[in-house]
Amino acid sequence: MTEIVLGVGASHSTLMNTHWEETVHKDEAGRFRDALYAARDRIAAARPDTVVIVGSNHFRGFWLDLIPSFTIGVGECVASGESGTPKGPQPVDEELARHVADTLVDGGGFDVAFSARLQIDHGQSHAIQYLLAGLDVEIVPIVVNVFAPPLPALARCDALGRAIREAVEAFPGDRRVAVIGSGGLSHRLPWPDWRSPDGEDEEFMVRAWLDGRNNWQDYDARRRQIIRAARAAINPEFDDELLTMVEKGELHRITTYTTERLEEVAGNGAQEVRTWLVMAAALGHAPGRRLAYEVIPEWLTGMGVAVIDPHGKVSS
Repeated sequence: MTEIVLGVGASHSTLMNTHWEETVHKDEAGRFRDALYAARDRIAAARPDTVVIVGSNHFRGFWLDLIPSFTIGVGECVASGESGTPKGPQPVDEELARHVADTLVDGGGFDVAFSARLQIDHGQSHAIQYLLAGLDVEIVPIVVNVFAPPLPALARCDALGRAIREAVEAFPGDRRVAVIGSGGLSHRLPWPDWRSPDGEDEEFMVRAWLDGRNNWQDYDARRRQIIRAARAAINPEFDDELLTMVEKGELHRITTYTTERLEEVAGNGAQEVRTWLVMAAALGHAPGRRLAYEVIPEWLTGMGVAVIDPHGKVSS
């Protein structure tokens, strides 16, 4: 019997790789990184064969010429390798990935997009780097659109996670599967609504998102300059509320937020909590345990890590 054996929610930041020495809040950064390693150890102890990675895309694998709400990688998967994250081909459990895609579509619940040659960025590869280091596992990459509105409703993400759980458990054989939700928590990126850019920087960003499919690297230096110049906008109260929901097995409550309200309260970067919601729903919203939460302004983000054991083993 195929079963889901563990869930992990974890924030990501490429600034961990590129600006560690410049990070002022070193103690906080160190505790967060230690929590990633602790979560990695929990994954290793769960002995998964396959890890479903639910993540965002930061316009290095998807562009405004085509933005599906949900995309499953069912064949080749190549990581873009920006900012010191893993680069190149990643091992995909094609059999399970195609089963999940087939089940979601054939069941009539989700007309997900699929890709037999998916390019991912740090929305997935940061998790590969820190949570799967040294583990001999295959992945099923799932990309959720969180940055190019209109975004999928939070309730739809919750339903997707439940449908993924049903699909995985219906897979013939005895796979052990872990699920990672990568992104969040509260933060605000200097990224515009692509439909109404205001000013030179925002117009540049939208042009990069529209024209970068074949030369995204040409836009990257200025993109990073714009991001590095931004001021942090972190909401620890929101982040604590979200992590408490995870601990109580109640993250489905976040579906009461609209996209607009979520951005107002926690920033446009908090739209990534959709990935945590898909993960938690795939774990049946079992109670979880936070491993860390740190406010790191230099990374612009409230950085959290939590684990969910569907068998109720929440201790570290």
